[in-house]
Amino acid sequence: MSVSRTYGRRNFLRAAAALTSAGGAILAGAHRAAASPTLPKEILQPRKGPIHGRHYLPSTTEQVTWGYVPALGSEPVLRIRSGDTVTVDTVSHEGILEDQGRDPVAYFARHGVPRSDVLQDAIAIARDYDRTPRDFDLDGPHVVTGPIHVAGARPGDVLKVEMLSMLPRVPYGVVSSRHGKGALARQANGGAPDGITLEEVMPPVATDGRPTGDPLRYGNVSVFTPVRRGRKGVASGVLKRGRKAEVTFPLNPFMGVMGVAFAEAGRPTDPLLNSIPPTLGGGNIDIAHLGAGATFYLPVFAEGALFYTGDPHHAMGGGEVALTAMEGSLRATFRLTVCKKGSGDAPSVAFRYPFGETEDAWLPIGLSDPDGSRNGQVNDLDVAMRRAVVNALDFLEHDQGMDRAVAYAYLSAATDFEISQVVDRTTGVHGLIRKEHF
Repeated sequence: MSVSRTYGRRNFLRAAAALTSAGGAILAGAHRAAASPTLPKEILQPRKGPIHGRHYLPSTTEQVTWGYVPALGSEPVLRIRSGDTVTVDTVSHEGILEDQGRDPVAYFARHGVPRSDVLQDAIAIARDYDRTPRDFDLDGPHVVTGPIHVAGARPGDVLKVEMLSMLPRVPYGVVSSRHGKGALARQANGGAPDGITLEEVMPPVATDGRPTGDPLRYGNVSVFTPVRRGRKGVASGVLKRGRKAEVTFPLNPFMGVMGVAFAEAGRPTDPLLNSIPPTLGGGNIDIAHLGAGATFYLPVFAEGALFYTGDPHHAMGGGEVALTAMEGSLRATFRLTVCKKGSGDAPSVAFRYPFGETEDAWLPIGLSDPDGSRNGQVNDLDVAMRRAVVNALDFLEHDQGMDRAVAYAYLSAATDFEISQVVDRTTGVHGLIRKEHF
């Protein structure tokens, strides 16, 4: 299924317009001055097309880490003032990883994408073996851009991250199952997890005896997913359904990785800095509600906060069960603001735990292992669920003035708790407390 047949450049521009129009509400009020509804007129190569932020941060090899997040004390690649806006050209790891050949030009060419439509920064990152050495078995997959130093941020503060716009840089993405991970992954001993048989493991267990380190030993599956303008002008991902039919789903661009420095610096490949598990500093939080118009609050642990981002998504279902979502590079614009205790500018929970907010809802978050796996990995969804409920209770009691027992009853009667993801070693749950109820 080629991009030229399924999508076409003209439809990409129309779809980008539809996405920007759909997100037009984010430009109202305080957001209007920070971004404009200028539409992309081409593939968003570095420094090409609309840049909404006051500052611009490309993803050059000097400004990214591949598979790891910045540590406390990391040297910032950009310094801004509190309240400033910044546009970041994020790069998806899909199409550049080892099991795909670490050559995005060749990989995407097999799916009908011309070289001119492959991002130049993705090509540079994939080819720079000196700056981006990789251990495919151990390293996280994400290309992480940053960190950004925000003036005035101190440990104990909150960094308020407002998502102002999320523009697809290319009209395609990829959904992958790899490393034998995901909701239906086999166990480390090769057996099936509780509840399913070995025949039901996905992707199917490889049996060819390839050695550790050989990407082909995992039975990895990557599904190329073009984008096109579908019904009512909605930009959609397209997947095959049988020989001639297809299934389409609307795009919902958001950043999977948004965080601040949390762990001490150790070895460059310290497991506590791996980009896969989310922590109290955020990171690979993977909550699809945090797209344009949403706000993400992060407790600060370092001078300047040291904000970073990566793992751009074109769309994701709750749970992200196959391991990745529809991954695709985005041009993301944020406003970064420091919030002090007592100011009322951030939810009280956010001074100790990540917290989300949309136009319609508050999102208390729970993680199964928020300390960064310091004491062994915990991926129990029950743990994440309990923490999400406790954080919701704290918010309702301290920020909304509810009696705690009444708040507990309210959560049971009227709040949906959703699975953020089950695949990032540390699992996540978030609640949706609807503002219209208050």
